[in-house]
Amino acid sequence: MPRCRLRLLGLALCLPLLLGGCASQRSTDGIPAIEAQDNPAKAETSFRRLPDRVYTPPDWPAPLTARVYLPDTPGDARRPAALVVHGGGWQRRDPDDMTPIAERLAARGYVVTNIGYRFAPDHRFPAQLHDLQIAMTWLHDNADAWRIDTDRIVGVGYSSGAHLVSLLAVQQPGSPLDRPHGGERTRLAAVVAGGLPSDLMKFDDGRLVREFIGGTRAEKPRAYRLASPARQVGPLTPPHFLFHGDRDSLVPVDHATDMYRRLDAAGVPAELYLQTWRGHITAFLTRDDAMDAALAFLDEQLSVPEAGTGSDP
Repeated sequence: MPRCRLRLLGLALCLPLLLGGCASQRSTDGIPAIEAQDNPAKAETSFRRLPDRVYTPPDWPAPLTARVYLPDTPGDARRPAALVVHGGGWQRRDPDDMTPIAERLAARGYVVTNIGYRFAPDHRFPAQLHDLQIAMTWLHDNADAWRIDTDRIVGVGYSSGAHLVSLLAVQQPGSPLDRPHGGERTRLAAVVAGGLPSDLMKFDDGRLVREFIGGTRAEKPRAYRLASPARQVGPLTPPHFLFHGDRDSLVPVDHATDMYRRLDAAGVPAELYLQTWRGHITAFLTRDDAMDAALAFLDEQLSVPEAGTGSDP
């Protein structure tokens, strides 16, 4: 390959990193939370990770484990919690991918549960949603021991993990997927979703989505619609913070912009953080600025006190 082409290729690969903080941001209330913060430099606390433990009941189709992080906040005040879910096209990867995000949330005073879930194609939709619903019930069961404020549990995910936490969030009484494992104990207070595939009907019949659902759009149109968070947004949907690479070729950016518009139309607080010149992977790898904005959004929605204060909400 000619030297000039090698240089251009190297520049193209490095460009997302050189652009660092380049992004555009929108908020349904006009002012992104991070811009409205009086004190953007939040105090952090130490935390400890518990040994991995099974969160599923004995009769579940497969035993699934969770990594729990407990912040060292003083006193008896209850803390917010985060259900963290990794990506991987619904059929690969593991919670290791989300460790830096889990640790960052724990340092901000969240009780964090970073979970594994069942994979397609052996386990198809809605099995993965059921796993998240069971994980939420398990968090409630441990709320006293871990000092969790069950009214302030958020979902955080990337890619297919973002899809699952957003899908969990849109389930409300009367929703077809809210039973048999849903209900009040599975409600989220807010969502942080990066690289979110919000509408599965937008995809061609590619392998990952087809194996997740168990058929093509023509064969299973109802399942595709039920599995699309954007198609189930309503007034009871919890606040969403969306971040997305504007050059994402795996999950095109209109999944984020359309989801944002639907949230806005339903009166749901939302922010959209578009990362300039990022693809699907580079948006995740260079997520720090997006996570700064996401944490500010969560602080605003949950009225989270600074870590280490031990104050009641």
